[in-house]
Amino acid sequence: MTTSAHANEGFQDPLEDYEPVVYDDALEQALAEEDVSAIPLQPYASVSPQTSVAEAVQTLVGDEIACLLVEDNGKLVGVFSDRDILDKVALEYDDVKNQPVQEVMTADPVFVLNTDSASAALAVMEVSGYRHVPVVDFDTKIVGIISPKRITRFLRERFSNTSS
Repeated sequence: MTTSAHANEGFQDPLEDYEPVVYDDALEQALAEEDVSAIPLQPYASVSPQTSVAEAVQTLVGDEIACLLVEDNGKLVGVFSDRDILDKVALEYDDVKNQPVQEVMTADPVFVLNTDSASAALAVMEVSGYRHVPVVDFDTKIVGIISPKRITRFLRERFSNTSS
């Protein structure tokens, strides 16, 4: 098979004039170039969809956390958080405490991929309004969770590197 000289005449390499991004500081660079896996993602707590609401609430209280990931065979299927307790459980606790958590969890939750940038994770938290966002791989297997405290730790570490 031969190619004619005409075939490449109109082609211009889009990276020919590529100028690498220059960042003002290490913090800006970290947000743009480091992926979510650079943020502390663990530990996290999870329950199965069949766990009772009462048991899930007990786990939140006992572990002093605000969010449980609901997983089925390692895959994310929902989130059960303090917000779900206030919105769906608190006033009807006696009626729902023995029901499976899947009845009151947030199904199909917003999540980020472990390969997304740190800035994308912050944007998802801001736009969605969720303080705790699950992190999954391409197969929706749970990798961890990001939270304000973990994001702050990530940013503080990068900021301290810029002030040295």
